Amino acid sequence: MFKKGSTLYSIFRFKCPHCHEGDFYVDNNPYNLMKVGDIRDKCSVCHRKFMPEPGFYYGAMYVSYALGVTVMVTAYVATIVLFPSATTGVAVTVVLASLLVMGPLLYALSKTIYAGLFMPYKGVEPTEKELSSRAERAERAQRAAAVKS
Repeated sequence: MFKKGSTLYSIFRFKCPHCHEGDFYVDNNPYNLMKVGDIRDKCSVCHRKFMPEPGFYYGAMYVSYALGVTVMVTAYVATIVLFPSATTGVAVTVVLASLLVMGPLLYALSKTIYAGLFMPYKGVEPTEKELSSRAERAERAQRAAAVKS
């Protein structure tokens, strides 16, 4: 459906936004309520972190809100169009039921969409920038160890 390398591929398959191969969530089933929304610390394939900074995924609340409004409007319009004689209570019940059923999926999608917006596809192999920053960190660690001894 979507090609590897596109942001939509990683979003809808719940894959690593960096390499599109490793799993993003501890359990890819969003309806496993014990582990819903639990992301891995880093990708099992490319070993890049999923948490660039503390509180990064708070922004996913806005994405979740937009998805929730979309589901509410869609459910309401579908109810009115398919059942024109439905009362307001029936329409509200359908909207609430659709949000209840879709809630875990929307929560999972909101995190992958947010990650996809800010973490570009890089492939499995480390980029030149990542290699140079690793070398710099290793060099700093060696200097710090030399100073201590």
